[in-house]
Amino acid sequence: MSKSYVIETDIKELKLLSRGKVRDIYEVEGDKLLLVTTDRISAYDVIMPDPIEDKGKILNQITLFWMDMFKDIVPNHLIASDVEDYPEVLHKYRDQLEGRSVLVKKAQPLPIECIVRGYITGSGWKDYLATGEVSGHKLPAGLQESDMLEQPLFTPSTKADLGEHDENITVDKAMEMLGSDLLEKVQDVTLSIYRRGRDYAREKGIIIADTKFEFGIVDGELILIDEVLTPDSSRFWPMEGYEPGKSQPSFDKQYLRDWLTEIKFNKQPPAPKIPADIAARTRQKYMEAFTLLTGKELG
Repeated sequence: MSKSYVIETDIKELKLLSRGKVRDIYEVEGDKLLLVTTDRISAYDVIMPDPIEDKGKILNQITLFWMDMFKDIVPNHLIASDVEDYPEVLHKYRDQLEGRSVLVKKAQPLPIECIVRGYITGSGWKDYLATGEVSGHKLPAGLQESDMLEQPLFTPSTKADLGEHDENITVDKAMEMLGSDLLEKVQDVTLSIYRRGRDYAREKGIIIADTKFEFGIVDGELILIDEVLTPDSSRFWPMEGYEPGKSQPSFDKQYLRDWLTEIKFNKQPPAPKIPADIAARTRQKYMEAFTLLTGKELG
């Protein structure tokens, strides 16, 4: 297996708190976390047996790019992203950590996913067809699939355990969970950072159709945590060829999902091995999004 893959980490000096679909999370000195973005990939909430080369680095560095852009709107959990600045015990793991990890403040995560929809697609499109609404927001009649919405919608969801599905909830339900003051702040920040990200991405040829943000509390302050506007947490469409009235091609796992549909994958583990050409094309899409957004080559 090539050294450019990191499928799983094993840092014996630290306590492993969780191993998610993509991230390995360790506790550091009690009040910090080490987040390692691996090259694992999932589809339909099932982790695939094969990695996508460099995917973890791409996702981590896109997140760092956006967190820097949004820091005047909302503080974030970042302490360091250079292994040189990590505790010395981690330096020997440089090959596994460089470019794909961050040292962050440990926050109390909010119990909701902060989803924002700028275009009508996915589960929002299905809800609209059935009810004319999305998460309690009444929408105009006659919208087409993939239409841009007049105003982006804050459509929160619950957080599901690994392997389960998040459940869309109304803003009123989210308010019951967070309280009105915190919910209002979260909603304002979510929409502000989405609008800035959406407008910037459009200039680079990418439509951010929808996305999810995560927030936490540190010392009573709301901060941005986890990943930000990546192809894993968002729906990225190319501006070129965008046409409402149908689903759009995307900069993420589309090749992988299309292949899984073609082979009639039943969306249950165990997942099949990913053919090399599908893995290569999937990596190419992630890399394309990274280069368009940041203007950089992968470090």
